[in-house]
Amino acid sequence: MTIARRTLLASGLALPALSARAQGTTIKMGSLKLIHSIAPHFYEKFAPAGVRMEIIPFESPAECKNAVVTKSVDFGAFGIAAGILGAAAREPLTIIASCCDKGMAVVARKDGPINALADLRGKRVAIWPGSTQEVFILERMKMEGMSIRDITSVRVSFSEMHLALARGDVDAYVGAEPAPGVSVASGIGKIVEYPYSTPMGALNMVFGAHHETVATRPDLCRTILNIHRQASEFAMANREAMIDMAIAKLGQQRAALEISAPNVDLNWKMTPTMLRQAHTYADHMLALRQIRQLPDFATFFDTKFSDEMAKNA
Repeated sequence: MTIARRTLLASGLALPALSARAQGTTIKMGSLKLIHSIAPHFYEKFAPAGVRMEIIPFESPAECKNAVVTKSVDFGAFGIAAGILGAAAREPLTIIASCCDKGMAVVARKDGPINALADLRGKRVAIWPGSTQEVFILERMKMEGMSIRDITSVRVSFSEMHLALARGDVDAYVGAEPAPGVSVASGIGKIVEYPYSTPMGALNMVFGAHHETVATRPDLCRTILNIHRQASEFAMANREAMIDMAIAKLGQQRAALEISAPNVDLNWKMTPTMLRQAHTYADHMLALRQIRQLPDFATFFDTKFSDEMAKNA
């Protein structure tokens, strides 16, 4: 009996039956190069016999979401913003689980004058367009009586934000872990705030599949989500293991990841709060004209797998 199978049986969770089509195959899982996307790297530990996991890393949430839509991967974990952008464009995308809350921060130079969000006025701020972080910072600025016109927005990828701050290319950034942890641990940066005070809460990453996969391979969806649940709960209960995995997969230093890890909430359940925040998120994106229409939430969200697992929790 494998370690994964013993772990699942000991926890009282039944292993979903895999079809003959699924057995002996490889599941391709898209993931981001971020600590709050670290759960897939634990999947192999919990995969049932006959299933091999192939984790495919992506630089941006949009790239990961596009891979799901084009079936380059079977499943993917990406930001809610990327998901809403795709669903609003009527792409064949369905969210079947949550993935991670938190994992963001507004970071400025430690030796600079930026100590609060209002201090961003007139400053160069690195933001990744189309990201969850972009929607959060725009809403936070609105709450402070500001708009994007009050700053100089600089397009920088998440993995380059710390370096851009260190070089002085930008005065601050709205980033994703582990970059904030790297900036703080290196003495270059300081946390201005964790932007979780909006009605969107700390909602960040979701778990998606192609419409066709959900409709035709529900057994595979149940299997991967059982794996996702076990991996997420294991990583949250074993922070050192999470940090060790992030060191191995992200190449970051332990000191930085120890700062980043508390700002990560790996999860799986599609709760009423998560769904409400996602609707609010979409409303904000529509108001900001980032999307032309709201997603068809009846097809964008499918909670049945999450609900089934919750009943057995």
